[in-house]
Amino acid sequence: MSQPIIEIKDIKRNFALGTETVYVLKGVDLTIHKGEYVALMGPSGSGKSTLMNLLGCLDTPTSGKYILNGKDVSKMKDDELADIRNKEIGFVFQTFNLLPRTTALDNVALPMIYAGKNKTERTARATEVLTQVGLETRMDHEPNQLSGGQRQRVAVARALVNYPSIILADEPTGNLDSKTSVEIMRLFDEIHANGNTVILVTHEEDIAEHAHRIIRLRDGIIESDELNPKHIK
Repeated sequence: MSQPIIEIKDIKRNFALGTETVYVLKGVDLTIHKGEYVALMGPSGSGKSTLMNLLGCLDTPTSGKYILNGKDVSKMKDDELADIRNKEIGFVFQTFNLLPRTTALDNVALPMIYAGKNKTERTARATEVLTQVGLETRMDHEPNQLSGGQRQRVAVARALVNYPSIILADEPTGNLDSKTSVEIMRLFDEIHANGNTVILVTHEEDIAEHAHRIIRLRDGIIESDELNPKHIK
């Protein structure tokens, strides 16, 4: 087994709601190794979205430890977390989150600006990943000139552009029709086959079936963590 890329130990996350405290995550332990393809599932209220936000360094735990690629991120300040997000995690969201009136090339290159890369580097790398996702003829198109599937491909290319340790996809097919969903999931399969660690957050069983490991949450704890028999050699 490869080295752990994510190690979570007794993670808890509470939220104040008026005078009440809501206990969303109740002591989660989780290890994900480099190169794994994991689906994170759970019904509404299970803690799935909260765990995703913690994995993506969009939030910090109330208690417990989160080691990401050898770094303890559980106590980091906002600016440190922003730097980790830019360098370590590529995000793909259900709603694409692309800048309007901005070309596909410039949308994809944006994270590289925050990483301090020059324009020549940005253009070369953005061109490379857009070609990788099959959009080499759409680089100068703005989001409103692209189909939903093409917009999600732009979002995937943007997630890949900074060579992240992890691709974190939150319901990546939620706004797509079934045919386009199949195409996008085929793309994630290719990304994983190329060596990327992929964490897929979904409530759809057929989408989760692409993952090699399926983790189910319920009531703030991990209910099950199993290898997908379809992918056991």
